[in-house]
Amino acid sequence: MSDLSTKPSISGAESTPIGKPTMALAIGAIALLITGVGFILNPHKVASSWLLAASYTTAIAIGMLFMVMLHHIFDAGWSTVIRRTLEHCLAVFPWLALFFLPLILLSWIYEPALVWKWMDPNYDLASIGGHGTVGEDILYVKKSPLLNFPTFVIIYLIVFLSWIWLSSRFRKASFSQDGDGSAAHTMTCRNTAAAGIPLAALTATLAACVWIKSLDYHWFSTMYGVWFFSGAMRAALAMTVLVCLYLAKQGALKGLFLRSHMLQLGNIMLAFTVFWAYISFSQYFLIWNANIPEETFWYVLREHGNWRYVGYTLIFAHFFFPFFFFLGHRNKILPGRMIFICIWILLTQLLDFYYNILPYKKDGGGDPLEFGISFWDVTALVGIIGICAWAFIKSFNKTRPIPIRDPRILESLNYHE
Repeated sequence: MSDLSTKPSISGAESTPIGKPTMALAIGAIALLITGVGFILNPHKVASSWLLAASYTTAIAIGMLFMVMLHHIFDAGWSTVIRRTLEHCLAVFPWLALFFLPLILLSWIYEPALVWKWMDPNYDLASIGGHGTVGEDILYVKKSPLLNFPTFVIIYLIVFLSWIWLSSRFRKASFSQDGDGSAAHTMTCRNTAAAGIPLAALTATLAACVWIKSLDYHWFSTMYGVWFFSGAMRAALAMTVLVCLYLAKQGALKGLFLRSHMLQLGNIMLAFTVFWAYISFSQYFLIWNANIPEETFWYVLREHGNWRYVGYTLIFAHFFFPFFFFLGHRNKILPGRMIFICIWILLTQLLDFYYNILPYKKDGGGDPLEFGISFWDVTALVGIIGICAWAFIKSFNKTRPIPIRDPRILESLNYHE
């Protein structure tokens, strides 16, 4: 493991390629091709696996976008070294937009109710234990101005165009500053962040509600967008630590990504661990206390079969264990321990997405299908992550590993606990 206590040196911040991205591209393309075959064999299951993988990776990217904007809006000095890695990660947004297209096209051409039942007003609710059709359901009628195919496509365009625009603004200003050193680029990023934070908050909430919450369109929750944000930040922070440690070991950030940087990332991860627990518990407690059938059914559905054990696992593995882990100072400064907890958080965050996306009633009604990890879940996730890794490496190899002419780069390089 790399020595994070190495004395920082700005002379080591020249462009450092981290290898050819073709390996990641090949792995991603093969996995996506296999998943494409799965659409032919089992379209309903593979569509759910695809939504799970696409939503999970998009959440990580959104979390990284928020991290960049928070860096600029607070004019943070310590995180300047980390910011360039995040900017390269933002290169994935155009590809993530493409990954949602198969679900849209299949819902339009193949079967409207392939993923979202409300896309087909003629869908017979009796097949999942209800009565009548979606179009006759009063709860759908009230939500139909939002839950319809044209609006779904418009929201898809709005959210991804917003994220791509924000990402390109930050990346262009940051990369340009490497060339001319103008402080005007810093002000451009700060102004963009001021407008971008509310824009990203609104679009992320829209995306979470339309892509995930509307899978059970009867359900009501006013906290769902905040749940999505808290999970996205936790996963993004964990991924950031892993990527930076890899770059430090590989050489691109050797002597630049320090123990003090990792400590601060660990502190923020502790804060968002508590925040996720607060949001998740508040949502559950308010729904339990109100005891309204249109809200409680969502949790009742997840108390059947082995889904209840998934819920228990989220309580103890996604909150209690990371919470107590991050209370230890040494746990946040030793690379091996941070690698362990970051992988742990990424896996349990993926489990949280399983818990929110996959429980659905069997044909004919009754209890939901049991929790399980399918082959298609793995291929979809590996395929999308592979393409995202390719986009990151391709972007990283074109510029310096840190914003070498940022006004606060020396402060970040000399940051200490």
